[in-house]
Amino acid sequence: MTFALLGALFIGLSLGLLGSGGSILTVPVLVYLLHQPEKVAIAGSLAIVGTISFFGALPYARRGLVHWRSVLFFGLPGMVGTTLGAFLSRVLSGHTQMIIFGLVLSAVAFLMTRTVADRPGRAPRAMGKVALDGLAVGVITGVIGIGGGFLIVPALVLLGGLAMRQAIGTSLVVIALNSASGFAGHLQVLARENLTLDGTVIAIFAAIGTTGCLVGYSVASRLPQLALRRVFGGLLAVVAIFVLWTHLVPGAEARPSTPASSLEGAR
Repeated sequence: MTFALLGALFIGLSLGLLGSGGSILTVPVLVYLLHQPEKVAIAGSLAIVGTISFFGALPYARRGLVHWRSVLFFGLPGMVGTTLGAFLSRVLSGHTQMIIFGLVLSAVAFLMTRTVADRPGRAPRAMGKVALDGLAVGVITGVIGIGGGFLIVPALVLLGGLAMRQAIGTSLVVIALNSASGFAGHLQVLARENLTLDGTVIAIFAAIGTTGCLVGYSVASRLPQLALRRVFGGLLAVVAIFVLWTHLVPGAEARPSTPASSLEGAR
């Protein structure tokens, strides 16, 4: 229980500090600490991260740190891509989705350790290309239940010419949109497979995560962003190895055969 709740707090801190990483952590917490089935965890992750991102974006928006043009051209195609990804997930087993998740996580760990410096004043990327970026991130979101902030933030900084803090605020809005779209699609997947979400888990994680996100926002300007990204990238690399090990190595499955999808299962 304690580790699961700490995980919820860390999910929010990650989103508030970096504008990314929340759903990268949420799926493993729900699968390995609360023992939820993969497809339930993926759908629940979208609900949790979408809620946290929505409330976390509010203080950024109040300070003018959301680039609404990028939200329009990146976020809306992302919602379309998320719907497509959720549809594609119907033909994938939960086991396959977790393997894809682990592979994406490995790539994320590499991206997070690379230097992403502020480059304000650059000529913005063509909006058609930005829309394609958003579509691709959306598909990934729909398939494996991640918000895609780890791709959105570097894209907005390196390709869109936004400062880091503005990219973080913009990323949170896009994540909220993508998560809402993906969650709607995954509800249909769960209905087809007679799976149900645990509303208590979603509510508790969203509340704790939102608190963590607001705390992350308040301290983000005081901490070296590059150092944070590298530490976070190292953590993701460890999680990626664990996920791939438990789903690719025979006999290494870490979850019990009878999953429990409530907080009681973490006690």
